[in-house]
Amino acid sequence: MNRLFTFIRDRHALLYKGFLFLASLAVIVYLYPSDYKFRYELSNMKTHPWPHDNLIAPFDFAIKKSAEELAEEKKVIQDNQMAYFVFDTSIVNQNEQLLSKQFSGSTPEKRREILTVVDRVYALGIRAVNNAAGKEPGDVILLVQGTIAEEHELAEFIDPLEADSIIISLLRDAKYDWISRDYTPLPANIVYDSSYTNKSLRQALENISPFRGAITKGEIIVSRGEIVDEEIFQKLLSLQEEYKSQQKVGSNWVVFFAQVALVAFCLFILFQFLRLFRRENLGNDARLLFILLMVVLIVCMSYIPSLIDTVPLLALPFCILPIIMRAFFDTRIALFSHLLTIIIITVSMPGDRYSFLVIQLLAGITAIFSLANMRNRSQLFIAVVAILGAYVSLHISLIIVMEGDFNSIRSVDFINYGISAVLLLLAYPLIFLFEKMFGFVSDVTLLELADTNNPLLRELAEKAPGTFQHSMQVANLAEEAIRRIGGNTLLIRAGALYHDIGKGELPVYFIENQAGGINPHDELSFEESAAIIISHVIRGIEKAKAAKLPDQVVDFIRTHHGTTNTTYFLTLYKNNNPDEIVDDELFRYPGPIPYSKETAVLMMADAVEASSRSLKRYDAESIDALVEEIIDHQADQHQFDNADITLKDITAIKKIFKKKLRSIYHVRVEYPK
Repeated sequence: MNRLFTFIRDRHALLYKGFLFLASLAVIVYLYPSDYKFRYELSNMKTHPWPHDNLIAPFDFAIKKSAEELAEEKKVIQDNQMAYFVFDTSIVNQNEQLLSKQFSGSTPEKRREILTVVDRVYALGIRAVNNAAGKEPGDVILLVQGTIAEEHELAEFIDPLEADSIIISLLRDAKYDWISRDYTPLPANIVYDSSYTNKSLRQALENISPFRGAITKGEIIVSRGEIVDEEIFQKLLSLQEEYKSQQKVGSNWVVFFAQVALVAFCLFILFQFLRLFRRENLGNDARLLFILLMVVLIVCMSYIPSLIDTVPLLALPFCILPIIMRAFFDTRIALFSHLLTIIIITVSMPGDRYSFLVIQLLAGITAIFSLANMRNRSQLFIAVVAILGAYVSLHISLIIVMEGDFNSIRSVDFINYGISAVLLLLAYPLIFLFEKMFGFVSDVTLLELADTNNPLLRELAEKAPGTFQHSMQVANLAEEAIRRIGGNTLLIRAGALYHDIGKGELPVYFIENQAGGINPHDELSFEESAAIIISHVIRGIEKAKAAKLPDQVVDFIRTHHGTTNTTYFLTLYKNNNPDEIVDDELFRYPGPIPYSKETAVLMMADAVEASSRSLKRYDAESIDALVEEIIDHQADQHQFDNADITLKDITAIKKIFKKKLRSIYHVRVEYPK
């Protein structure tokens, strides 16, 4: 057990990454359709030419009736359903007992005569004037007597008034007694039976056959270019349903393991890409979680049409993946994740997979190119228009290539593409949401931070105008350098503008803000002066945290001096105290050292720009010597050891700094005498 705990403790980061990949695999495979896929998408296929090759029946199957046909048959049965009536003898017996009591004052002979005549009338059958079945006298009914049901017209039976007239005409001696009684119509003995009627209706409805004919194996169901009418459409639907019912024993497990292998391979390719080319993202748990989460969410989104028939696949915004990924990562990660996601979706979808794969991949690439250098919010709208244009042009081109004409073009497809393009605008609020959830910083946020009207930058410009101008120059130098060697230009510009905001607390202690020759350091010891200079880093971090700046920007404040010394005050201390052992830590910045290209370039630009202000002569030789000395000294102090930067990059940066500083200080070519 202790070994297990030790293993988990020592490898928890690796185990967590493995868990993320396994969880992504499990979710995708769990949601994968488990049945065999019908190759063709049938939605919106009616009244359009069949765009594929001749479809031949792979096996025998029955043609199912459409829902409209079944509904019509049910309606016909319901309209023609005959009502069941029963000859109710219990009513006759109850009525005879009642009549015996009513005529108890009459002589026995008269009572017998009345009851005999009533029996004869009841034998004819008395129907209710308004029966529960709503049948008219001319309607045919089924009369149940015992176990036999016979057809009769309802008019064959008499109504209560007619029964009373017949009784009067048949009575002789008891006629007066009958007429003089309190008049109550005889109750009907031909009674509507709802249970018989409903049972018969249910049986008739259950006996409706769901099929109307059959297709034999090898028979052509629909030919290429043939208009898909109602009959052909029903054949196609029947074939699609038959595919689902043709499952073999154990086939679900075969499909399951094949799906696991496919998705696992795609996720393994993603892992390899991150391991080989984007290791910093693989090592960052939040970034890795976000990448896998986006892939899983888009795959899950593709299952919506299988759950909700009214949602077409083409209306889903698949290109939202590369848009959001590009907002936080580089173009390669956005492109690679989109490629693998579309492949996973294509394998599980029905219909024309080839067209879907081509259109979605190329539209996604269009989205990435449209946002390659996102400098303002309007680019998202431009990207949406570009994606819609890619959808339309690719769709038309593929139809012409595969069909040779325009007959298969459907306006509904363009409507769906338009819906998809509009839904891509959801990327904007989602980017903001993911920024807050994962602690990312998008290009849009960096653009907002780089605005000099930001409260922190306005405060710096008011309190420490010299520092503000220095920060602007550093931003220009750093941005140009990072553009040359490759990196996030927006991030380094924002970091450069904020890297010295801590100087706004005590601006007069920094030489670029001093005026009139007054230097407060003259009244302080060298250790105190060094402490004040070093403290601007801590103050800057505190101000940045209070203003809720992104951690990626705060990192520039932390690292822009690395673990270097305040050389000026350290040198003065040594010169004034030659016999003392100097504690270098009193004059050292807390660090850490830069960890990325961007933070390393900022350190170089900051030191070079600040030192360039102390040059006595601004000529090419002095500027070149300054740049070489400053950057080489930082390298010798191992300030770039943790940054992904090469000697080739450093050489290129030096050239850029020399060129930019010459332009800033207007170095001219010395003309020959």
